[in-house]
Amino acid sequence: MSKKKHDHQLSSFPKAPMDYDNWIDEDEADFDSQSRFSNRVKTKKTLSTNTVVMVETAFLASTASLIWLINYYFPLGPLLKLFFPIPIALVYLRRGNRAGWMSAWVSMLLLSVLMGPVRSIVFIVPYGLIGIQLGACWGRRVHWSLSVLLGSLIGSLGLFFRFWLFSILLGEDLWVYVMTQITQLADWLFLKIGILAQPDITLIQILALIMILVNNLVYLFAVHLVALVLFDRLGNPIPRPPQWVQVLLDY
Repeated sequence: MSKKKHDHQLSSFPKAPMDYDNWIDEDEADFDSQSRFSNRVKTKKTLSTNTVVMVETAFLASTASLIWLINYYFPLGPLLKLFFPIPIALVYLRRGNRAGWMSAWVSMLLLSVLMGPVRSIVFIVPYGLIGIQLGACWGRRVHWSLSVLLGSLIGSLGLFFRFWLFSILLGEDLWVYVMTQITQLADWLFLKIGILAQPDITLIQILALIMILVNNLVYLFAVHLVALVLFDRLGNPIPRPPQWVQVLLDY
């Protein structure tokens, strides 16, 4: 068979059309559909995550408000007081800074509706701020000594803020009443020790400040112990306590 005849036979077969534009369009359509599907999945995940954060924040904020409400009308001593900052600290530890502040503000708004703005302010200062501070310290794995000290300072400032607020509302200086009580305590101590002298006002004020700070130190330490037991069971452990505390707990 000659070369010309062979070429003639090859040229007689029909040639398939090469539609490159349709191929490119189909590829682009597949890519667009995949990208839309992935964007839809990401949007659903984001919405579900935001919903969980919102529900959890609202639930724990209402829990903090309910604990404060129950303790106000049915006081059980210092038991419920230990749980005042716990829900807000848990929100901060689980969901971050924004959720922690939102839970504090939601608690304040809810208490302002149920009990009035004064009681809501008394809750947010200092217990709401202590909850945020504890959540931030525990989230950054701060040592107990620093978190207890910072919380004690916030609690002490909150106590002075309450003295100032109630003094304005009542029209009386409540700090004078505190000084009177501390003076009687100092006179009793001086009498027991055998010092026949009248304590001056500077010593009385220093003694009052020391007592307020020690009271808040003991309170924050007890809050840390409650959070240590509770948060471990919830799967959000706080930093480990000092060695002597671990020895006492193990004992």
